[in-house]
Amino acid sequence: MTDTLDPDLAAMAEDELTRALTLSWRDLSTLTPWGDSFDGFSPAGRQVTVERNYLWAGDPGGDILCEVTVFGGPSRYDEGVRASRLVRKP
Repeated sequence: MTDTLDPDLAAMAEDELTRALTLSWRDLSTLTPWGDSFDGFSPAGRQVTVERNYLWAGDPGGDILCEVTVFGGPSRYDEGVRASRLVRKP
């Protein structure tokens, strides 16, 4: 990931992260670890790839790390923007 955030990719990563976090810990715990990716368009209209991952932050059954990475295709993965949050176990 780059040190300087692309505002367009950062906006999309935050939006997708907000969507990804609409699931509760209980719902996420049934599918963690899991990830997917899809192609879409950024707010500025650029074609991008969005990658979502739900990972155990530590021991299985504990907190869940939700990560979203947005990048301009496989050759530009290192130029992408990542947003992440913890979903705390209740």
